[in-house]
Amino acid sequence: MAEKIRVAPFWGCMIPVKYPQMELSVRKTMAPLGVELVDLDGFSCCPDPIYFKARDKVQWLTIAARNLCIAEQAGLDVITMCSGCTSTLQEARFLLAEDENLKALVNQKLKKIGKEYKGTARVKHIVVMMRDDLGIERVKSSVVRPLTGVKVGIHYGCHLLKPSQIMHIDDADYPSLLETLVRAIGATPLTHTEKLLCCGKGCMDEDMPLQMTHEIFHSMESVGADVMGLICPTCFNSFDMGQILIARKMNREFNMPVIYFCQLLGLAQGFDPEEVGLHLHRIKIDQVMETIAASETVEIVVR
Repeated sequence: MAEKIRVAPFWGCMIPVKYPQMELSVRKTMAPLGVELVDLDGFSCCPDPIYFKARDKVQWLTIAARNLCIAEQAGLDVITMCSGCTSTLQEARFLLAEDENLKALVNQKLKKIGKEYKGTARVKHIVVMMRDDLGIERVKSSVVRPLTGVKVGIHYGCHLLKPSQIMHIDDADYPSLLETLVRAIGATPLTHTEKLLCCGKGCMDEDMPLQMTHEIFHSMESVGADVMGLICPTCFNSFDMGQILIARKMNREFNMPVIYFCQLLGLAQGFDPEEVGLHLHRIKIDQVMETIAASETVEIVVR
């Protein structure tokens, strides 16, 4: 039996408020992998790695450090389910380790609420934990229904990989983490020309985000993707609703399901679509399930 891992899940804002199906998929899929999720009281917004940081960097760091203090006091590392949360908490750890004066300033503020940031809790996105702490073989061994025949268009987004000198997760220009995990669950990962393009959520221009979304879907469609696979609720927000807006404003329909990686993992572990919240998505996965069922039938016939 593989060693059990205990970690503190940091759900952030968007998952609990808008996309509880992502939390559901994480809670369903971690037990078969031998991961115990220890929920801690007191976490707040990470906070946001774009607008909040631009407005007041010291306050941004202080709130991030306060979140990390909660995990430190519990003696646990943090796993994140959102690329933005990963970016904020990891960058905060980096900056506070690099600058003792900045760390002292932040701790001066934290002292008012009886906390002190020490820098002992590590931060990893859940897919990084799967690769580095669990290992790909453990992910493979949890699969009971391989997603054979399902072609997954990979979307990395911005915050998981960059800035690379802080994140240290993968090659920022030629990443392979998601491709490796998608293969582990039996599906086929597809690279495409726009797999590193921003989802557009951070753009202030009114028209640019939807155009970026269109370019990404067009890129995935051109290589034959059945679904989009991603690991960030902000990106999901852009793409799931984005397809509806593209159909309305550009008269172009893609009808490509957008699926969070732990939902894909849940399907491979044998859970029904409803058990990992896929019935809540705007673009349904009926055709994907037909592909999986067809591959299962072929495997039975071969046997």
